[in-house]
Amino acid sequence: MTDSRRIAPVWLSALVRSPGGIIGIATLTLLIASALVSLFWTPYDPSRADAYLSFAAPSAEHLFGTDNSGRDILSRLLTGAQTTLVVALGSAAIAGLVGVAFAVLGSLTPRWVRESTTVLIDVFIAFPTVLLAMMLASVFGGSILVVIVAVGTSFGIIMGRIARSELRRVAGSDYVLAARASGVGPWGVLLRHLLPNVAPVFIVQLSLAAAIATLAEAALSYLGYGAPPGTSSWGRMLSELQPYITVEPLAVLWPGAVITLTVLGFNLLGDALRDATDPRLKRSRTKKSGALS
Repeated sequence: MTDSRRIAPVWLSALVRSPGGIIGIATLTLLIASALVSLFWTPYDPSRADAYLSFAAPSAEHLFGTDNSGRDILSRLLTGAQTTLVVALGSAAIAGLVGVAFAVLGSLTPRWVRESTTVLIDVFIAFPTVLLAMMLASVFGGSILVVIVAVGTSFGIIMGRIARSELRRVAGSDYVLAARASGVGPWGVLLRHLLPNVAPVFIVQLSLAAAIATLAEAALSYLGYGAPPGTSSWGRMLSELQPYITVEPLAVLWPGAVITLTVLGFNLLGDALRDATDPRLKRSRTKKSGALS
């Protein structure tokens, strides 16, 4: 208990001191706040069309203007945050579970299991994430769940491949061998020594999974394989507004901008978390500060 209380403020303070960490936290906070607020309130009904207000310029009544159907763009962006948040967090959760499972199977199991896992990983990696989602959508129909499963599974397998080498390296460390010699069981070694040491790798990969899920959902919804009609989605907004890009480029700018900023925020947050939690980077910073003093 004492150690955890000492460690938590250290990495948290390192995170908030990082410019990337601040931007990432602010982006994620804004995304969550937008999704929650839009559950109860939006400036206008995001599905209410008004042909007389088609492509109205930004004003006090419509801060971001309106789209080709006269719908308030700000209201649609707020409700679209719900879809983005669900896809990003759901995909990251599935990717984490799949990644840990494949990493363990590929490094801490008998040889025939490791070799079979390697072959399976190579087969799955051959299918791009978007292509896998399109294949699933053609069978089960386009939906947010299909995007989450496709992105989470695909990126989870990639995470497993990356973390496998880290687990093998840590498994041969002296303190792990000493723990095994002292009678600590396989699950104890895994939970106490192996997973905590590869956690920084998983943290960065989870942030990338959330960023890729955001892009994949936007791309699939743009192509008609993601969010179904009637669902608020930034990708679907791009698809509907793209034909008018030469006429009203500002209307297309808003969904493109929020997608870009969200992906950038996830990436910056992952890098900042890696720097704050990686013990090797901590030791490097300590040595540098000691040398300077």
